[in-house]
Amino acid sequence: MKKLLIAAGIGLAAMTSAHVHAATYTIDTQGAHAFVQFRIQHLGYSWLLGRFNTFDGQFEYDAAAPEKSAIEVVIDTASIDSNHAERDKHLRSEDFLNVKEHPQARFKSTGFRSTGEGSGVISGDFTLNGVTRSISFPVERIGEGEDPWGGYRAGFMGKTTLTLADYDITYNLGPASAQVEIELHIEGIRQ
Repeated sequence: MKKLLIAAGIGLAAMTSAHVHAATYTIDTQGAHAFVQFRIQHLGYSWLLGRFNTFDGQFEYDAAAPEKSAIEVVIDTASIDSNHAERDKHLRSEDFLNVKEHPQARFKSTGFRSTGEGSGVISGDFTLNGVTRSISFPVERIGEGEDPWGGYRAGFMGKTTLTLADYDITYNLGPASAQVEIELHIEGIRQ
């Protein structure tokens, strides 16, 4: 009986510790189940849409302890794609992303506050064009569960608006183009 109680105690401790620690997920960029997209007004007349084709990262997540969530994403700024080669060349130049000097943008979270079931606000440091600023934005869990290949996945989305001048991007496209909207859609594979 004593051995049974000890075994049960060890099993309960193992189950409890599994819920205390967040699981690590690798963002599924290989299967193209993650996207970093942007949208900015063009002279106030239309929207220019685009994305970054190359990025990587991981996140920590535990539904039982969402306050322990964390994420880090590294973006290859030269991979910007607005569906127009000449415009992309200009966006890579010193007028905008200056990819020769600053080949990466990075977001690394510093905190997470839950705002309800599957939603919250993530805070962190975002570095773009060599400038790092603290930002916060809402995130939403899309879903999680087993995949057809025996793995476990979780998906989230977040959206924020950045003022370009805050990152020393001051090329004048008019006041309607002073800010860019960034959307992060990620699906991670639990490790």
